[in-house]
Amino acid sequence: MSSELMALGIENIGLDLNSSNIADLDLFLQEMGRWNRVHNLTAIEGAEESVRLHLIDSITVLPIMRQFLTATNPKIADLGSGGGLPAIPIAIVQPTWHLTLIEAVRKKTAFLQHVRGRLALKNIEVLSERVEAVAQSRPGQFDAVISRAFTNLNHFLDLSLPLLKPGGLVFAMKARRADEELLGVSMSKWTLLADESLHIPLLAVERRLLVLSPAITPFTP
Repeated sequence: MSSELMALGIENIGLDLNSSNIADLDLFLQEMGRWNRVHNLTAIEGAEESVRLHLIDSITVLPIMRQFLTATNPKIADLGSGGGLPAIPIAIVQPTWHLTLIEAVRKKTAFLQHVRGRLALKNIEVLSERVEAVAQSRPGQFDAVISRAFTNLNHFLDLSLPLLKPGGLVFAMKARRADEELLGVSMSKWTLLADESLHIPLLAVERRLLVLSPAITPFTP
């Protein structure tokens, strides 16, 4: 995969990335491709598809996240991080944000630790645990929670709530079934702050980012 292909998609998102960002994103995808051949980290193969469906999908959320996360060093949990999406691309582009990648499958956390060292990402940590266990050991510690294709929205919100600080946010990356999943959410418990369509350059798929906040008070340590 070439940096030119990366730039082709990225320049249409409105992110001002430097050459170091692009090189690190490129290296991340190379490592994912190499590990995926052996460990089946993701379902999509091929450099071009990986760029569009994985990396570009992950960073299209950044302009919206920047609007809501106004703190200099927000703490963000990525639930069911899998092969590191969206957390690792976000960490590369936003070096002052601290991301905690929560993933229960050991072969995937081994890859995440490898990438952390390979890219010298000091702003991520990897937890090889179930989300429920982290919620018990580290309640109320995160400014935001994000997930991409981890579970259905209602379950994701239930898992997110104990992790959030008061005033915390949930960023849910969704596709076609977003409306259907929203119907299952109790709006007495959650407030929908934004429902934004995401444009992935050169790819005709529907992507949406839902931003929610608890209408009830999360755990206060």
